[in-house]
Amino acid sequence: MTQEVKKKVSTKKTEVEVEAKPEVKVKTKPEVKANAKTETKVESKVEVKSEVKKEVKKEKKQEVWGMLHIYSSYNNTHLHVTDLTGSETIIKVTGGMVTKSDRLKATPNIAMAAAKQVAEACHNAGVTSLYVKLRAVGGHNGPMTPGPGSQAAIRILTRYGIKLGRIEDVTPVPHDSCRKKGGRRGRRV
Repeated sequence: MTQEVKKKVSTKKTEVEVEAKPEVKVKTKPEVKANAKTETKVESKVEVKSEVKKEVKKEKKQEVWGMLHIYSSYNNTHLHVTDLTGSETIIKVTGGMVTKSDRLKATPNIAMAAAKQVAEACHNAGVTSLYVKLRAVGGHNGPMTPGPGSQAAIRILTRYGIKLGRIEDVTPVPHDSCRKKGGRRGRRV
């Protein structure tokens, strides 16, 4: 005996679905009145309630993903945004493109200015989210930790509204193939 009524009410941004389920409840109360003759009377009450449920469906914007390659050494910071395959470059900014001074290229302030340019270019290209591949110099003689500009660049990108996916460390790791410099007795300090 239940009926379901669904109505769709659409506005510009949201679509609302309304369900109405009328419920019928029957309550019976047997009342016995004793007179000279035994008579029984049954009174029944009928209550009708309707429930209204509202479901709001929000339209989700489609996320466009890109790949951010960060190469951060102690001398410079490179930010390179490509599509997911890595074949098409959206923007490439280095610390040397932002400043004229060589000693400032690896600093966090210059990396933040470079990341601001990257964020603006990503918004213009329609890229909303980025996977990050973080690389230090690495190898046989280079440091395995990234330079000071990498964390500042990531922080500024999130501040400008770009969502970040996974952050992956792709620093090249040697597998004992070349002999390190310094000779047999090592570097003497």
